[in-house]
Amino acid sequence: MDSKMVQGEAVAIKKDIFEKCFKFTIAYELQKVGMYPYFRVIQSAQGPEVIMNGKKMIMIGSNNYLGLTNHPKVKEAAINAIKKYGTGCAGSRFLNGTLDIHVELEEKLAWFIRKEAALVFSTGFQVNLGVIASLVGKDDVVIIDKMDHASIVDGCRLSFGEVKRYKHNDIEDLERVLKECEDKTKLVVVDGVFSMEGDIVKLPEVYKVCQKYGARLMVDDAHGIGVLGNTGRGTAEHFGLEKEVDLIMGTYSKSLASIGGFIAGQRDVINYIKHFGRAFIFSASPPPASVAAVSAAIDIIVSEPERREQLWKNTNKMLKGFKELGFNIGVAETPIIPVIVGDDELAFKFVMMLQQEGVFANVAVSPAVPPGKALIRTSYMATHTDEHLDKVLEAFYKVGKALGVI
Repeated sequence: MDSKMVQGEAVAIKKDIFEKCFKFTIAYELQKVGMYPYFRVIQSAQGPEVIMNGKKMIMIGSNNYLGLTNHPKVKEAAINAIKKYGTGCAGSRFLNGTLDIHVELEEKLAWFIRKEAALVFSTGFQVNLGVIASLVGKDDVVIIDKMDHASIVDGCRLSFGEVKRYKHNDIEDLERVLKECEDKTKLVVVDGVFSMEGDIVKLPEVYKVCQKYGARLMVDDAHGIGVLGNTGRGTAEHFGLEKEVDLIMGTYSKSLASIGGFIAGQRDVINYIKHFGRAFIFSASPPPASVAAVSAAIDIIVSEPERREQLWKNTNKMLKGFKELGFNIGVAETPIIPVIVGDDELAFKFVMMLQQEGVFANVAVSPAVPPGKALIRTSYMATHTDEHLDKVLEAFYKVGKALGVI
């Protein structure tokens, strides 16, 4: 503890752990000048249009890729589950919280992802915490892409293993890292679709070097399921590597229209995670409504492929539109399309000016993205119309011109 001299005597200075909180004022400052783009309150369902402050807005900040969060069949399934099972399970899956619909969903997810078994978690974040921390021990190495999701990073921190990173989607750098720990047991964890950049992992090349150096491979496919693949089964299906990828993780809060997540893989591996994954064992069980909604969403993905087809029509229209207007969209190739503006303050201004034009988009600044790479994160749904998308492009052109971005 620090001390100071008062009349010749040392007096201890008490330090307050809350001091950092009192010094954090940037949020208040942005709110005062009308440039705070977070925690905006929405008063409607997450559709292609939302209501905010009583005003209708075009929503391009949602991960509701297939537009299923407000689908009648999904809502009906959730309502029926509440009627039968109530609103919660009052305990963990490990003890009293396993319902028959949890087991049925795990069986359906295993079938859908084409793996032997699956395990459902209460959030997608907890999947990565529980899986990585349970599999990676003190003598193991976990290797991640530098742009992997925060939940993967935190899962690595909770593990007792050595953590190594490689340059984003750089296969040569991945091989360099793998070679450094050639004699150790290894797990490589990658995003299928990167949530800020909107690009797809080079999965065939990643798998090839994993095989060469004896590493197991896990894909976080939060943004790939429902979007990629001939039948919407995600990144592994997109590349024809469903059997080769050891573990596939997914979340419900994107295409699956709910909240929660899952891991799918070999039965013995899933059974091990089930008994050693602390984020699974010590968390309350996913509520019935969530479980039933996911099950209904999977049925719709399988029976209505036209939704995914429309999503890609909309995606290609926006990829082309932004490029033609002169915006920098980086390496985007999916329904996640970042508009890179560079400066953090400029990004705040941009997104709030879009809001004035009736467009709800998201902003990402450092440390979510590298310094000097601030961006407006846009994402698209199957339920957006051409009229919606044309208005979005018009708004971006107007704001981009006004701020000198284009």
